[in-house]
Amino acid sequence: MTRSRTISVTVKRKTGDAFDSILQLPPKMMPDAKINDDGWWTFSGPHGLSKLKFHENKKFGILDHQYVDEESSWNVPMRVVSNGDFSEVVITLNKPDGITDQQFDQRMHELGEMVTTMKNILES
Repeated sequence: MTRSRTISVTVKRKTGDAFDSILQLPPKMMPDAKINDDGWWTFSGPHGLSKLKFHENKKFGILDHQYVDEESSWNVPMRVVSNGDFSEVVITLNKPDGITDQQFDQRMHELGEMVTTMKNILES
């Protein structure tokens, strides 16, 4: 069985606004982020040259994405769920092959910090 972790954060934005804003987050979180013609964002991440591609469906709140860096490759289910005037952003991470449990724990710590930054940007 693969290790996994689910993170949920409440954002003070209506669901459609939160969804659209998340799609525009990469350059706000990684200053060198650039989107390519193939839909991949490329940038310098904490683990080297990185890339990110969303596979979204706004009607269903789906913001699944692929994240690849020099150490690992992740397929990340992500949902934006309505909660009145707020949104719940739910992210599930499954430990990819090729990284240790210790590396996974470190990535989860880093992700916690990124989610806090994401929330602050979305609510500003």
